[in-house]
Amino acid sequence: MRAVVQRVTRASVTVEERIVGQIGVGLVVLLGIGNNDSREDVDYLTHKVASLRIFDDAEGKMNISLQELGGGLLVVSQFTLYGDARRGHRPSWSGAAPPAVAETLYDYFVEKSRKLIGQVETGSFRKTMQVTLVNDGPVTIILDSRKLF
Repeated sequence: MRAVVQRVTRASVTVEERIVGQIGVGLVVLLGIGNNDSREDVDYLTHKVASLRIFDDAEGKMNISLQELGGGLLVVSQFTLYGDARRGHRPSWSGAAPPAVAETLYDYFVEKSRKLIGQVETGSFRKTMQVTLVNDGPVTIILDSRKLF
């Protein structure tokens, strides 16, 4: 499971010209789910995202987590994180989990996140979305649950 985590001052997701999720200060997570991912991957990543100390403390040092800050989390499904463009010019999506599997794990990620973080907003699974955000810093962290196993 892959996550691109961005610290933001605000963010929103629009589907068919309607805002379906938005947050103020917090994190945007672009979440890709791979063929071999499981609930263990979700458990690892939800805890990691909530606990990442990437917000500034009073001295300007990144030392505060999203949980401590009380900020929002915007989770957007993004199978393209599993795009493989090593050969040719058209990416292969064979590493991404099938939609039914991915949606189940995505929903589990959102459910687990809501137990850890007060405000959790989402995009719309399998929809074309426009994501608007103001990356603060900029701070962007890439997480991959399989780097552990």
